[in-house]
Amino acid sequence: MKELLSGNEAIARGAFESGVTVAAAYPGTPSTEILENFARYPGVYAEWAPNEKVAMEVGIGSSLAGARTLVAMKHVGVNVAADPLLTFAYTGVNGGFVLVSADDPGMHSSQNEQDNRHYAKFAKIPLLEPCDSQEARDMVGLALEISEQFDTPVMLRTTTRVAHSQSFVETGNPRPGTTRGYVKNAPKYLMVPAFAKMRRAALEVRMAGLREYSETSRLNFIEWRDRAVGVITSGISYQYVREALPDASVLKLGLTNPLPEGLIRQFAAGVNRLIVVEELEPFIEDQVKAMGLAVSGKELIPNSGELDAGMISEKFVEAGIKPALPDSMVKPDLQDAPGVPGRPPVLCPGCPHRGMFYVLKRLKLNVTGDIGCYTLSGLPPLEAMDCCVCMGASIGAAHGMGKADPALAGRTVAVIGDSTFLHSGITGLLNMVYNKGAGTVIILDNRTTAMTGHQQHPGTGLSLMGEVAPAVDLETLVRALGVKRVRVVDPLDLAETKKAVQEETEAGEPSVIIARRPCVLLSKAVEPAVEALPDKCIGCKACIRLGCPAILMKEKTARVHPLACTGCGLCPQVCPEAALVKGGKTGA
Repeated sequence: MKELLSGNEAIARGAFESGVTVAAAYPGTPSTEILENFARYPGVYAEWAPNEKVAMEVGIGSSLAGARTLVAMKHVGVNVAADPLLTFAYTGVNGGFVLVSADDPGMHSSQNEQDNRHYAKFAKIPLLEPCDSQEARDMVGLALEISEQFDTPVMLRTTTRVAHSQSFVETGNPRPGTTRGYVKNAPKYLMVPAFAKMRRAALEVRMAGLREYSETSRLNFIEWRDRAVGVITSGISYQYVREALPDASVLKLGLTNPLPEGLIRQFAAGVNRLIVVEELEPFIEDQVKAMGLAVSGKELIPNSGELDAGMISEKFVEAGIKPALPDSMVKPDLQDAPGVPGRPPVLCPGCPHRGMFYVLKRLKLNVTGDIGCYTLSGLPPLEAMDCCVCMGASIGAAHGMGKADPALAGRTVAVIGDSTFLHSGITGLLNMVYNKGAGTVIILDNRTTAMTGHQQHPGTGLSLMGEVAPAVDLETLVRALGVKRVRVVDPLDLAETKKAVQEETEAGEPSVIIARRPCVLLSKAVEPAVEALPDKCIGCKACIRLGCPAILMKEKTARVHPLACTGCGLCPQVCPEAALVKGGKTGA
């Protein structure tokens, strides 16, 4: 049967059909939907772990117990999981193990666009790259077979375009989700130095076998056409090459670590000019050059940003590989067309984070930020966040600023979401207390993992499987870490929030403010919309500085759109003329 599936849906289907019974992940675009879809299948277990390292370790335990296992995360999540991953490559598996790394070329929803193919080479594990949803489904099963045949974890690397694009997939019946059973084997799994040295040698033997396998794998194949130009490519880039240069010979690589050197040499000998087309880093190109082959790549194709067929076609024209299109086929010049209005990302109308960041901006505090919806507060008009590096970094950064310059301690706050705090903020706060910092940490508790689509976490009271679960008591947790000053505020109460922030930043010791209000998209309560009174408005734009999409200026007076307004009540609190009142019906 054929189904129209996204790459993420296809990976979930492939895992189910291939007998995966345990899956773990931390949500992160573009990987999130894999676990959400897998959890819907019968007879499987799936969980959101607090972070990617824990997800990896849960997966390791499942594999050692003999179950086929899948662990999924976005590319930066592999940074968090790298510690267990690189040693797991030494121990090898029992049940087949697949790690999905969903990379994000173009940084559609990420703080960097690192190329995680290098992790596979670094860890010395096989790397598979699907080019569409059918391959995404098929490669899960192949990865599990390779994993069990060669006793190794396998990385399945997707990108945003593969993860979220849809194509038809031929689905099949699931195989029984049986386990191999657990067998004690300390020399294989207990990585003390004496055993690890033996496993290091075994790792090289495994890689030699994988190199032979790569040469004949059906994942790597040549499509002979015009031999004037030969293109080596992988993943989504294959689709772009076939569209941009349909007559060229292509070496399509689905297994990209280890590379099939013999097949590459055969292909290179059969074409007049050799080119590598790949997104991001010259991962394949550098290795082909190391073989002593003449090859072009990044001098033609950019090493940053997402590729597309049009861009590749243009680069081929510039390089003289492809003739330019006749004028009659060139797209019309759009320079004189009216510009599209800018639509920068903003916090939702009624977002509980807005009040907190409005206060922080008004108090002119230094704000070390973190990963989540609230990172948008760094953009105009709020502009209330100074830095954002990675999950959990806000607390350590605030502590470091205070230690470098004690005068900054009382002027700096760390802001972190509830899911992010449980992901990797706990140790940062523990460090601040242990090392006698004086910073204030604000936990934005909106009761969900909002930015990736409202997934559950250990503080929500529900699991991924929909079961009731213990919910972390944040107040008790932070007190257990040694924080004596802990208070809860409603961030939609600006006076209360301002008072709390002022008092805690002046305390001279570690303190935590929990700004608790559920995400507005979770709430089913309907509040009356705010009404703008034009006869009272003086056009001061104080309400506009909240950055709420429901508020606009029309004829130099404020207006509130009744369909966008959630009635959160922030704007009446900042209006000096009482020109905004709750319960009205006046629209834009």
